[in-house]
Amino acid sequence: MRLLTLAFSFLVAIALGLGVTLYAVTHSRGLDTVRAGAWEGWPRSGTIKADPYARAAVARSGELPLELADGLLFLATTDDAGRPIDGRCETRITGTLPQARLWTLAVMDEDGRFIPNDAERYGLTSAEAVYAATGGIDVRLAPRARPGNWIPTGARSRLKVALRLYDAPFSFASGAGDASTVLPHITQEACP
Repeated sequence: MRLLTLAFSFLVAIALGLGVTLYAVTHSRGLDTVRAGAWEGWPRSGTIKADPYARAAVARSGELPLELADGLLFLATTDDAGRPIDGRCETRITGTLPQARLWTLAVMDEDGRFIPNDAERYGLTSAEAVYAATGGIDVRLAPRARPGNWIPTGARSRLKVALRLYDAPFSFASGAGDASTVLPHITQEACP
């Protein structure tokens, strides 16, 4: 009887350990997370200093992470108020961006895939953006066309926004500076 209890405990421990590990790898990009307002970044995910969970998440996804010297990836799934980004609403991304040779802003569904749309527009780059007089951006995410910097959302209920900064001369990994004042703000305005 004692051997049966021990075997059962062992099986429960294995199942629990594998389940928690699978959850950590599928629902996280690693433990080394930098937060800046609604944005989350993983500055070490493409380096040899990446934690084991970041390495496992990258291996599982098959993506090629950016090396810290090449650029940084920031993802947002909520607005600045903490509400999930809803593609049925009009969402604005405003403010200045950190200095970078090139930046891209893309909208994806909650699984990380581009959203099919008639405009065949999936994102915006620094080369095609229309800048405000202050040098900042004002990008609108909406299901219907808007003037200026518009990215279609396909009226999906949950979205991810990816901001990639290439050849940026800074590192949030050092902890210097307040990152929330550097990255743009995300606000949801018109919701049905």
